[in-house]
Amino acid sequence: MVYYVDANAFRDGDGSKERPFKHINDAAKVAIAGDEVIVKPGIYREHVIPVNAGTKESPIVYRSEEKLGAVITGAEPVSDWKKVKGTTWMVRIKNSMFGDYNPYVERVYGDWYFSPIIRHTGSVFVNDNMMYEASSLDECQKGKGDPLAWDQVAAQYLWYTEQDETTDETILYANFQDLDPNKEKVEISVRRNVFMPTRNYVDYITVSGFNINKAATTWAPPAAYQDGMIGPHWSKGWIIEDCEIYGSRCCGISLGKYCDPENDMYFSVKQVKSPTQMERDAVCRGQYHGWLKEKVGHHIVRRCHIHHCEQTGIVGRMGAVFSTIEDCEIHDVCTSQQLGGAETAGIKLHAAIDVTIRRNHIHHCIMGVWLDWEAQGARVSQNLMHDNYRHNGLQAAQGAMFSTDVFIEVGHGPTLIDNNILLSPTSIIIPSEGIAVIHNLVLGGFGLINSGVDSIVNGQREPRYTPYHIRHRTEVAGFMTILHGDDRIYNNIFVQQHKVTDKKKTPADAEYEVVGTKPFDIFPSYDEWISQFDFSKNPDMGALAEAHFGHLPVWVEGNAYFGGATVCKHEKNKNHLEDKKTKVTVEIKEKNGDWYLKTNYGKALSDLVDGIITTDTLGKAFEPEQKFENPDGTPITFDRDYLGNHRNGQTIPGPLAVSSSKEVLVWNKLSL
Repeated sequence: MVYYVDANAFRDGDGSKERPFKHINDAAKVAIAGDEVIVKPGIYREHVIPVNAGTKESPIVYRSEEKLGAVITGAEPVSDWKKVKGTTWMVRIKNSMFGDYNPYVERVYGDWYFSPIIRHTGSVFVNDNMMYEASSLDECQKGKGDPLAWDQVAAQYLWYTEQDETTDETILYANFQDLDPNKEKVEISVRRNVFMPTRNYVDYITVSGFNINKAATTWAPPAAYQDGMIGPHWSKGWIIEDCEIYGSRCCGISLGKYCDPENDMYFSVKQVKSPTQMERDAVCRGQYHGWLKEKVGHHIVRRCHIHHCEQTGIVGRMGAVFSTIEDCEIHDVCTSQQLGGAETAGIKLHAAIDVTIRRNHIHHCIMGVWLDWEAQGARVSQNLMHDNYRHNGLQAAQGAMFSTDVFIEVGHGPTLIDNNILLSPTSIIIPSEGIAVIHNLVLGGFGLINSGVDSIVNGQREPRYTPYHIRHRTEVAGFMTILHGDDRIYNNIFVQQHKVTDKKKTPADAEYEVVGTKPFDIFPSYDEWISQFDFSKNPDMGALAEAHFGHLPVWVEGNAYFGGATVCKHEKNKNHLEDKKTKVTVEIKEKNGDWYLKTNYGKALSDLVDGIITTDTLGKAFEPEQKFENPDGTPITFDRDYLGNHRNGQTIPGPLAVSSSKEVLVWNKLSL
């Protein structure tokens, strides 16, 4: 059956074409498997709560009749502003407007949230731009903004809130600079979610073509309930496509986690368990809560434009397993530096088991992609990432994370990073093992090599052991500390183009800017490593402990190094190039929404030819004993480049099969 919704209809109807519903949520109450909900252009100020599940064969489809014409928002317009002083205005709002959730009382807080400054889950918007929350009325009235914000102009538009308990009102002050709020579009976020079920297992929902914006979402740490403006709430088989998603106080899309009251914000509430132990608890409790391949995940997020969210563009703990995120543009995430904590990135996923992140354009975020714990079978491929760092020497706010294009944390692999264009000063941070870095163009350093894992507490080492899983499943196979190593680095191009701003930093630091593979010198070759396990020479189980807890081997081969990029001692194969003379440059340009790459490295490669990399080349990640393969267990041949073009026997390093000195289109706005 097809239901119709039209915000501009004369009055509420029955969902027929002639008498459409006025609210999408009315359709969401009655739509069942196989139904389609067609939404006319208009503004829908509501939280859509799907009640019924679809099936794989017959999903429930919600579709904007005109792409981005239907706007679902968590905001309400606010008028009748009164000038207070200078460019600062004030408005009073009855708290009855908020129901049982007042975003101007509710604080952003929780596990892994580090900022000492009080922020609220609400936000004020002028002409669709999120304003910055001030911590005092005086700060708001001065209108100078936070000097740590990435966008200094936007940071001058400030708001501040107080409660008047005598009248049960929320008071909002806002510095609109030279704008008159009674003549502009001014809204405040009032709803926590925009399109999200309130219960688990509302499966197989498709949301297509909507503008989804301005929600008062809460902080979404991995062991707590994770909300977003839109998300499946611990379900299976959702498709979110062709949407614009922006203006979330915390997260845009949430693909994670079920609500577990016993373990929700456990550290923030009780403090008696190590937060890392709490994360291990959450993994094991997940099995009890239905964390199975047959019940959760398998979502698709595609062709979405996700921007200006304060914590993440896409977040997920465990609920994102077996999902695909593709052809999205994600930018301006956590760049206000209003929120600070360990869960901030364009895409931040825990337990990204068999997740594919491909063909996305991720830029101007505090971090591009952060896969934390259990990125087993995850693949980050054919993405364009750049400007994921604080420019012009801007300092990090208190509690803010470091910056990089890709961060793989405390995982055991196998995790693939292939055919990407990674242009930020720090490109890949891997305090992990079992990583394969193949056919990338890399302008930044590796970070947290042999670091970022364990802590010294009470004078002793406290290892951070993390789970690995049954191959292509969610069931836990075991737990182990991170031994470091077990990495494969093949057929990449490394260019030292960014200046090294802090020469005191080492590869053990996060934002290490020296490009190249020399940090991997500390790991053994395979022959050096395996020679320790000759039991015929040393038939003593205990004597092997040193080897069992030592570094794992690395494989480095077929890479090209320019501009002084450093070379690993294991890079002995003749099929590599170190060129210190040729001035290789890499430039990324935007033209009318399209992005072009221009570089001269092709000529410098000369006659260098590499072999085709395959699953067999890469072997198995050590701890899970799993191959670098597709989610269905089939092998991969890396014969397609960044653009999907075929590589032949004359394979060259880098993400492009054919080098060119001309501009190459690497992101097309029509992709969205």
